[in-house]
Amino acid sequence: MNNAPTTEDRIWAVISHLSSLAFGMGIVLPIIGWADQRRKSNYASFQSLQALGYQSLGFTVWILSYLVVIILTSIILLAILGYAPETGQDVNGLLVPWMIILFIVVFGFLALYFVLPIVAAIACAFGRDFRYPIMGNRLARYLEYDPAKEEWLNEDYEDRWVAAMGHFSILILLWGILAPLTAWILQGKRSPFLKFQSMQTVAYQAVVNVLYFGAVFIYMLGFFAFVAVTGLVGVAQDGGLPLGMLSLVAFIGFSLLAFAIFLLIPLFHILGQWAGYRVLKGDDYRYPFIGRLVDKWISKNLPSRRDTHENLDRS
Repeated sequence: MNNAPTTEDRIWAVISHLSSLAFGMGIVLPIIGWADQRRKSNYASFQSLQALGYQSLGFTVWILSYLVVIILTSIILLAILGYAPETGQDVNGLLVPWMIILFIVVFGFLALYFVLPIVAAIACAFGRDFRYPIMGNRLARYLEYDPAKEEWLNEDYEDRWVAAMGHFSILILLWGILAPLTAWILQGKRSPFLKFQSMQTVAYQAVVNVLYFGAVFIYMLGFFAFVAVTGLVGVAQDGGLPLGMLSLVAFIGFSLLAFAIFLLIPLFHILGQWAGYRVLKGDDYRYPFIGRLVDKWISKNLPSRRDTHENLDRS
């Protein structure tokens, strides 16, 4: 094993880190880099897995941080709007400073998200062993990565990390499904554990995406139906309600149904985060219903699945 990063090692590391700039769409590149470089270069493998964690786990933290900022800002703005009329103060005078602060925080977080992978790519281009703040050193310990030792990364924990990042990527709308799909295609034959986790994650995220776009379709269907019939308001059928009123009722019904689905989707996201956490902790996690279906399908087509579970339990 060559401890000094070669040109190829550095290229894969740079590509993996820069793929974060695609804002979710580049999540497959670190997995490809890891799959290509594992058991060839610890340096490239670690940097690729670190970049994968930044895009998946880091994106989750970034989204949650934005939600906290939005909630706190909304509370402050509502308090200002309720406080200003009672004291006779100018609402605009109170709102402008808070809007400036919000602008700085929002775009500051966004700039920080993009700056870190750029710094990582530059460091790796010069062969430096870059570590992301907070995550980098923890991941190195998790994978048993030590540049000074001629030992490969811990294979079981590599697979667990990739599988967990597939679960966490559920927050990346549509593109997140590419992470477990790529892991399944490239490493499924080697690792039955990674294959099962990736397959059930692909199925689970497919269901969530169908729910999301289904809710959008239901809402738009009701909206366009209402708009199309608006010109017929007042035209009655057999003395019944006007078509315009019926279309309004239908639009409200479709909107409520879509809203109910949208409220359900965050619960799926939370379960996906929980699944990723469980996998990192060493569990062979199964999603309710979907996990059992995937396990039965694998057991039916690959009888060795049961042996794999027994080996995982013994380990």
